[in-house]
Amino acid sequence: MSTGGQADLSRLHVVVPLRTLEGGKTRLGAALDAEEREELIVGMLRHVLGVVRAWGRAADVVVVSPDPTLLGIAAAAGARTLRQRSGTLNDGLRLAIEDVIAGDATAVLIIPGDLPLVGPHALERFCDAADAALAAGRGRPLVAIAPADARTGTNGLLLSPPDVIEPAFGPDSLRAHLEAARMAGATVQVVDEELLAFDLDTPGDVERLDPDRLAELQAMGASVDATGASAQ
Repeated sequence: MSTGGQADLSRLHVVVPLRTLEGGKTRLGAALDAEEREELIVGMLRHVLGVVRAWGRAADVVVVSPDPTLLGIAAAAGARTLRQRSGTLNDGLRLAIEDVIAGDATAVLIIPGDLPLVGPHALERFCDAADAALAAGRGRPLVAIAPADARTGTNGLLLSPPDVIEPAFGPDSLRAHLEAARMAGATVQVVDEELLAFDLDTPGDVERLDPDRLAELQAMGASVDATGASAQ
C-alpha cells in the first residue's frame, strides 16, 4: 500500500474508527441493555476525543463511521468527521488514511473509540516509544503497535508514512499488522501500554472495569439529542 518515503512524526493525525451506535458492542448484551450500551459507546467516544484534545500532539483528529449520530457527537466534540458509505471497519480506515494523506499528514495514529482508561500520558508514552524506534531505524518507514491485553488484537497503530501498511483490524490483528510491517521492510515497535491495552468488548471486560468508572462513562454518554450534542 505504501507510496514510499521516510518516517516522520512531525504532522501526526489521529483517526478514530467507529461502527454504528445501534449495532455496536452487541457482545455486551449479557451485561448491559441496549440503552446502557449506547450510553457507554457515546461516553467512551467523548472520553477518547477529550483525551486526544488534552494530549495536544495531533495536528488533526478524524472520526470515521457510517453512523450519522456518532459523527454528530464527534463533530460536537471538535473532531473532523468522515461518513463511510459502505464496507468494513478497515474500509473506513482506508478512506480515512487517504483523507489524511491528502491533508499532508506524515503519520497517522489509529485508536479505537472504546478505551475507557486511556489518558494523555498513555498516548505520550506510546509516541515516545515510536520516536525512539524512528531514531533507531534512521528514518525507515515505521509501524508502532499497542496490543490489546489479550495479545491478539491491536488497540493502537501508528503508521509513518500513513500508508506504509494496510490496516487489518479484526481477529488476530496483532499478527496481521506485524506480518504486514515485516513485508513492508518497516521498523517495528511493539509497545505494551496498560491503559491502551484495556478495551470493552465482552461482559468480562465490564466486570473488570471499576463500577464507578463505568457509571462515569455512561453518564458522559447520556442525554444525547438528535444532533449529537448533550442535552442540558
